[in-house]
Amino acid sequence: MSKKIAFLFPGQGAQAVGMGKDVYESFESAKNVYDKADSVLGKSVSSLCFEGPEDSLKQTVNTQPCIVTTSIALLEALKSSVDINADYVAGHSLGEYCAMYSAGVMDLDTTLKAIQKRADLMGATKGGAMAAVLNAPEGSVEEALKEASSVGYVDVANYNSPVQVVITGDENAVSKAGEILLSKGARRVVPLAVSGAFHSKFMENAGREFEGFVSSLNLNNASIPVITNVDAQETVESSDFAVKMPKQIYSSVHWTQTIQKMVSEGVEIFVEIGPGKVLAGLNKKIAPEAKVLNVYDKASLDATVSELKEMLCLK
Repeated sequence: MSKKIAFLFPGQGAQAVGMGKDVYESFESAKNVYDKADSVLGKSVSSLCFEGPEDSLKQTVNTQPCIVTTSIALLEALKSSVDINADYVAGHSLGEYCAMYSAGVMDLDTTLKAIQKRADLMGATKGGAMAAVLNAPEGSVEEALKEASSVGYVDVANYNSPVQVVITGDENAVSKAGEILLSKGARRVVPLAVSGAFHSKFMENAGREFEGFVSSLNLNNASIPVITNVDAQETVESSDFAVKMPKQIYSSVHWTQTIQKMVSEGVEIFVEIGPGKVLAGLNKKIAPEAKVLNVYDKASLDATVSELKEMLCLK
């Protein structure tokens, strides 16, 4: 029996100036993705990725299309190097768009237009705060959120791993929840440099506006099950993606549950495709027994291709 494989795609925060440059120069398939992004979005996504400046790259309106373009370019370079198909795909927040692309839900043009619209709406929504909480004792996050809600709205944005959650909401409430969590024994609470309270009810208006945009898109049924952020469930029907895409903007990212779901379905090999190695790090906390490979530049792609060929007896 062959081993089951999942492709994972990272989210915001994975960006770095220079990302994708060597695969652009080495693979025609990757170059085509960047050229298409520059053309479809009417701005030089490739220059932002390769040269920055960092201040421009970390603006949400640029970060999201740049990460998606780089991740898809790396995916296409991988596919041109080895004959491999995933059994499941998933992406963290904006990475879900790469997962949908890889499963054939949207073509490249549609994926790029959708992520740019999402980025524009999210980037324009100001106010609120986010913070990462590390090693909080069991049950303490729920208690802290309940207690801190007396000063304002606060919720969980991301269930990243068993030892890391991200909280989101009113600035005062997020700060208060952080203080309570530290008093309850959390190891660290790290405020995040974001333009707004992502994955919270602050984003509901953006989600509603995005719903109208999504209704105009040509979506297909997925050829591979996508494990979606909002519920950590297999999604295949195009009509379900149309509902979940807007909802994802203001709902929690169930990443821990997503990885656990794939492990329960027999996935043994995870390949993180995109800038950085954030998801690989989270995977070690969620599913330490699973094999994790990375594709974030040419060297890591070559190494991953060699390992996959060996593990799966591919040519």
